[in-house]
Parts: sequence; structure tokens; C-alpha cells
Amino acid sequence: MVFVGFGFLMTFLQRYGFSALGFNFLLAAFGIQWALLMQGWFHSFKDGHILLGVENLINADFCVASVCVAFGAVLGKVSPVQLLIMTFVQVTLFSVNEFMLLNLLLVKDAGGSMTIHTFGAYFGLTVTWILYRRNLEQSKRRQTSVYHSDLFAMIGTLFLWMYWPSFNSAVSYHGDAQHRAALNTYCSLAASVLAAVAVSSAVHRKGRLDMVHIQNATLAGGVGVGTAAEMMLMPYGALLVGGLCGGLSTLGFEFLTPFLESRLRIQDTCGIHNLHGIPGIVGAIVGAVTAACATPDVYGKAGLVHSFDFEGLKQNWTAKTQGKFQIFGLLLTLAVALVGGSVMGLILRLPFWGQAADENCFEDSVYWEMEEEKSRAFPEDTTLKPPAPPGPSGPSASPGPSAS
Repeated sequence: MVFVGFGFLMTFLQRYGFSALGFNFLLAAFGIQWALLMQGWFHSFKDGHILLGVENLINADFCVASVCVAFGAVLGKVSPVQLLIMTFVQVTLFSVNEFMLLNLLLVKDAGGSMTIHTFGAYFGLTVTWILYRRNLEQSKRRQTSVYHSDLFAMIGTLFLWMYWPSFNSAVSYHGDAQHRAALNTYCSLAASVLAAVAVSSAVHRKGRLDMVHIQNATLAGGVGVGTAAEMMLMPYGALLVGGLCGGLSTLGFEFLTPFLESRLRIQDTCGIHNLHGIPGIVGAIVGAVTAACATPDVYGKAGLVHSFDFEGLKQNWTAKTQGKFQIFGLLLTLAVALVGGSVMGLILRLPFWGQAADENCFEDSVYWEMEEEKSRAFPEDTTLKPPAPPGPSGPSASPGPSAS
């Protein structure tokens, strides 16, 4: 999902495919290494060593997924050096926020609606707000897609859609919780596809579909069901959440993104506010309500204790207490993302990071060797071509015998 899904999803820009895939590859590879250390110090440091296992790799991937979300907001407007600095800081803040939520507030967030999507979205949006470019209109013609770039982006969409159930259920308890997480996510994703298609057609004056909506809003259900994925949300609840998130995401791309850019000066290249920000908040609220409404009649007494870890420090907690702490976790995540993104944006505004000029944004040739430029620099030498053989009607051709 991180390397192929997010990478190809961002190839929709007609002149930025190399950078979308290549820079996503770069920051993901770097971020995973730093995340293993940061999360290891917080969660698996013992006797002077960080103990690593498969679950550590999965959690590091989750951390990098949040970085990829934020990357979508600044896509095409920052240099590779800026991306590496942003990755380093965001992984650090992600690990701190995750530790506070999971180990201090003791919230449940199996699919990362809060820790991954909400944090990544509002961190990235704050960074791009600080990095506002007044003359970005000069690159506006390149901030669009063409037929083949949209097809490549759909590869990313389909990869993410197929693997999202395993993403949301990867770190859940084996057994019922993991099965519920996969089932709820699948139902929610399916509903978001239907909602996205319906709303996309409804808002178009000729009833046509917008590829931007299909590439992005169809995934919103996976984000919206993340926190409550392993809870007893029930299939009908997952369908409702997926439909709501798919519809809201489509409306966000159609109406909210232009408003944010024109009025609030937030230049969100990929529309991460609509795919990750709004559905992430919806998912956190759904998780809080689902946790607060949990009863032994639904889970069983032992199942309720096991599902929400009502033992040890939480042995006197009730379902409503869990719901309150879920909301506290959402508010803390928003605070860390906004403050951290503001500081990060101010650092990246310094003029020596190699960022492109406004008129050169969304252009691969700024950072990549382009084959077409080689062709222009070294045009084909026609004098080296062998002469073409004379045709049958040339001067050396002799007339054939005539028939009598």
C-alpha cells in the first residue's frame, strides 16, 4: 500500500509522475528506518536493545503511511531535501502522538483514523498553508491530469482499495477482533464506492463522473471505519459509515477544496483533506460513539474486557469512559498535528532547501533527467544515415520488355 498504492495514486499530475513515485519511494524507505527506531524506543526498548519483529515493521509502515498522506498536500511544491526533513520531523511527532494516545490515554485505534489519517492530513495541510505560494497560478496548467496519468493513478486506487481491509486489521487481536476489522472495512469501502459514484454524477451538470472523485472518494470508507473497525460496528453500521464518508469526500473535492485555496490559502494538491482529514475525524467520532455504546449483551462480559482491555489500569473503566478518552485522543491528535505542522512549515520556508520557483512547480524536469530533453540536446544527425536505395522508377531503372 505504501510503495505502490500511495505512489501511483499521486501520479495523476501530467508532468510529475517521476517525482510522485520516486519521492514517495525515497521518503517511505527513509521513514521506515527512522520509525523503527522511534517506535522501538517508545514500545520495545529492553535491556539497552530495541526488539524487532513483524509487528514492528507493520507499525513502521503505518507511520510512513501518515507521512505519505502529508506528502499529498505539498506534492509538486517542495524539494526532495524538504521532503526528507519533513519525514524526519513527522515520524518523530507521529511516534510521540501515538505513544500518548495508545499508552497514556489508552484509546483504541486499530485502523489509524486518528493516529494515521487525521494526524497526517492536518499536519500536511498546516505545512502547505505555511508554504503558501502566491504565484502558483503560473504552474496551473501542469496541475492537471491527462488520460494516461489518470489511468496510472487508478492503479494506486485499486491497490489501496484491495489491501485496506488487511491494513485496518493487521494489528488487531487475532480471532474475532481481526475478523471484524476486515469485514467492517470491506463493507465500508464497498459503500463508499457507490456513494462516490452517485454523488459525483449528481454534482456534475451533465451527470458525468469525475475521475478525481473515483480515484479518491472511493477509499474514504476505509479511513472512516478505521477506529471502530475491530469493534461491534456491525455490517449495516460499516455500510452507513462508508456511504457517509464517500459522499462527504466527493462533495469536499467538488466544493471545499476550491474554497480552501481561494479563501484560506490552503493549496492542497491531492485533496488530502477530503480523503483523510474529514473521514478521519468522522472515523474518530464513530469510534468514540461505538465504544461508548458497547455493552456486555453485545460483546459478552469477557469479550468486552478483552476488546477494550478493561483490566490493569483500566479495570474500573466503563464503556462511556472509553468513549470520552477516544474524543480526548482526537483533540490531542489535532493539537499535535497543527502545532507540529506550523513549526515544520516555518522551517521549510527557509530559502536554501532547493525548492522550485512558482513557475516550475509540478514539473519533473526540475529534479529528474528527462529523455525528451536529451533528444532536444542531441538531435538526430541525418548525415550519418545510409542513402535510401533507388526505387524502381529511379534513373537507373531500365524498362522491362513489353508484351507483344
